[in-house]
Amino acid sequence: MNIASRRNFLVKLGAVGSLSFLSNLSRGNNQIDSIISAKAEKSEDELVTDETFWYQIKMAFSVSPTLINLNNGGVSPQPKVVQDAVERYNKLSNETPSFYMWRTLDDGREPLRRKLAELAGCSPDNLAIMRNSSEALENIIFGITLQRGDEVVLSKQDYPNMINAWKQREHREGIVLKWISLDLPTTDEDYLYRSYTQAFTNKTKVVHITHLINWCGQIVPTQKIAIEARSKGILSVIDGAHSFAHIEYNIPDLEGDFYGTSLHKWLCAPFGSGLLYVKKDKISSLYPLMAAGDPVSSDIRKFENLGTRSFAIEQAIGQAIDFHYMIGGSLKQKRLEYLKQYWCNKLKKLNGVSIHTPLDPKFSCAIANFKIANMETHAISSELLSKYKVHTVSIVWDNIDSVRVTPNVYTTTRDLDVFIQAVEKMVASKS
Repeated sequence: MNIASRRNFLVKLGAVGSLSFLSNLSRGNNQIDSIISAKAEKSEDELVTDETFWYQIKMAFSVSPTLINLNNGGVSPQPKVVQDAVERYNKLSNETPSFYMWRTLDDGREPLRRKLAELAGCSPDNLAIMRNSSEALENIIFGITLQRGDEVVLSKQDYPNMINAWKQREHREGIVLKWISLDLPTTDEDYLYRSYTQAFTNKTKVVHITHLINWCGQIVPTQKIAIEARSKGILSVIDGAHSFAHIEYNIPDLEGDFYGTSLHKWLCAPFGSGLLYVKKDKISSLYPLMAAGDPVSSDIRKFENLGTRSFAIEQAIGQAIDFHYMIGGSLKQKRLEYLKQYWCNKLKKLNGVSIHTPLDPKFSCAIANFKIANMETHAISSELLSKYKVHTVSIVWDNIDSVRVTPNVYTTTRDLDVFIQAVEKMVASKS
C-alpha cells in the first residue's frame, strides 16, 4: 500500500489529514504499515477475532513479555509512536525551554484542541486540556456556585477523589450530600435511573454521575438521568474517566452540563493528560480551579492557567488520537467487548466462580470482575501475580468485593488463556 493509499485510508477512518501520523509512517514503521494494510483488506467483524491482527497491534506497544497486564483500568500503556513523540518533544524543549516550550509547542494547543473536539464530537470552544480526570472534575466541583443547604446527589460507588472533593465543600460550606448506594451488578436500567432521580428534591442543585464505574465496569444510563435533572433545573456533572475512547459516544450526547476524563486510560495518551468539557452557556458561571485573569469569562481557556506544564505530554496526545483512529473506535469497542466475553464465559462455567459485572454490552465493555468462593479477594489477585505473573487488582469498596480484570487492545486471547488456566488451577486447589 503506497503513501497515497494510506492517506486515503486514514481519511476514511476519520483522521482527516493526520500529518503527524503519516510522518511516523514515512520513517518506515513496518508494524503500522501491516496494521493499516490488514484494516483495508478485512471487515470489522472479521478483525474482531483475528488474533494475527491484534498481535500486530501488540507489537506497536512495548508491553512486558513476562507479565500479563490485566489491570488497564487505572492507566494504560502508550503505543510506541506516543512514547517516541513525548521523547522527541521533550528533547526539543530542553534545547531552549523558554523558546521551544512557549513559542513553538504552546502554539500546538489550538490544533490539538480541534483534534480532541473532533474525537469528542463537540466544539473546540467547549474543551480545556487538563492533566487528568481529577483536575478536570475538581475544576467543576469547586467551581460551581452553591449555597449552604443546597443538595448534591452522588453515589457511594463514585471515584474517591470526587467523593472527597464534594466532602470538602460539605465541610467548608455546609452543602448537603445526598448519598445513594447502587446494588451492582445490574441490567435493570430503570433501577439505575430511579436510584438517582428519586433522590432529587426541590433543594437539589447538582447530580454527580459516574458514566462507567471504575470499580466493576457497570455502565450507568447517564443520558436519561441528565435529561431528567435538566427538567428540574439540576446541573449534571459527568465523570467519564473510564468511558472516553472505550465505548463510542459523543460527549454532548450524554446531555451533561459538565464532563471530565483522563486521556491516559483508554485513549492510551501520555501519563498525566485529560480534558474538561463545559456546555457553552455554563462556562462563564463556572469558576476555574487555578486563578484566571477573568474568572467569569466565557472562554474555556480560562481553565488552563496551570503555569509551567509538560508540553511534551500535552502535544503527544495528538499521536494517541491518531493511533485510536487507526484502530477505529467501533472496532476497538467490539474487540474489548469480545475479550470480556471470552474470559467471563469460560470462568462462569467453573464451580465456585461468580462474575460480578453484567455481560450485556449495554451495561459493560472491557472491565469485568469475578470472585472465587471461599477465597479473599486480595488473596486471589496476589496469587495470580505471584504464581502466574498475571496482574489484576482486588477491589474492596463499599458493597463491591471482587477481582477486576481489564484487558486492552494489545491483549491477546493467548494472554487470557494463561489467566483462565490460572484461575482453573486455583479453583481446583480449593476443592
